[in-house]
Amino acid sequence: MIATTSRPVPADHPVLPALLSRPYPAVMGVLNITPDSFSDGGQFIAPERALAQARRMIAEGADIVDIGAESTRPYGAQPVSAEEELQRLRPVLGDVVALGAPVSIDSMKSAVVAWALGAGARIANDVWGLQRDPDMARVIAEHKAAVIVMHNRERADPAIDIIRDIEAFFARSLGIAARAGIPGSHIVLDPGIGFGKTPEQSMTVLARLDELREFGLPLLVGASRKRFISTVAPSEPHQRVGGSIAAHVLAALKGARIVRTHDVSETVQALRVAAAIEERR
Repeated sequence: MIATTSRPVPADHPVLPALLSRPYPAVMGVLNITPDSFSDGGQFIAPERALAQARRMIAEGADIVDIGAESTRPYGAQPVSAEEELQRLRPVLGDVVALGAPVSIDSMKSAVVAWALGAGARIANDVWGLQRDPDMARVIAEHKAAVIVMHNRERADPAIDIIRDIEAFFARSLGIAARAGIPGSHIVLDPGIGFGKTPEQSMTVLARLDELREFGLPLLVGASRKRFISTVAPSEPHQRVGGSIAAHVLAALKGARIVRTHDVSETVQALRVAAAIEERR
């Protein structure tokens, strides 16, 4: 069934246990306050629209709101300074935190993460898995925050065994976390669908996701509207809801405990129905 009896449930982080103890994965709703995100860039950069979208996602069943102020799309994203990220976040983050759902900050900059955690975010979502900014692990440890450690590569290499590469990457990240004093019970692993991977490798990761349960840590999958879907069924990002749901339901069956999505209502419904059906086995 979707919820396996062996799933890890961290005991001492104030946010994670409730999210991970149900018979279906928690749903993380994506809130991009950027002009250039691959799927919805520019739609929610105005603070009032960002807050309305956060309210909508929570009403639709989002358990976490993941807010990012710099596009981290794998192809063609324009880097921005920490100050520019903060300028986008300051008018929005506090109001989103006040809605009551746990907030994660999607940033690869420790200065941005430190400010966001100080402003009420509970989770740091680092697309470079603590391996890009040398201060990231220390900041997260000092705030006693949860962290999503995502696998990434500078470029895709179709010749490698992508699962073995992810395992090695996670081992390095977990070493960094341990040295900084981040408890294992505060860590979620994300194999980084679409990041530093060919479309075929992204599908391989989903097919072999259960191999990553060897780390004994919760897994997050973010396949929402990703490019690999278009290689199977040609489509633009906003036309990939069906493919996203298919990927997330299969990920749940293979052990994912959190899914990250742009399409909250549809994903919540699919995961809950799949879990209900699996319970009849």
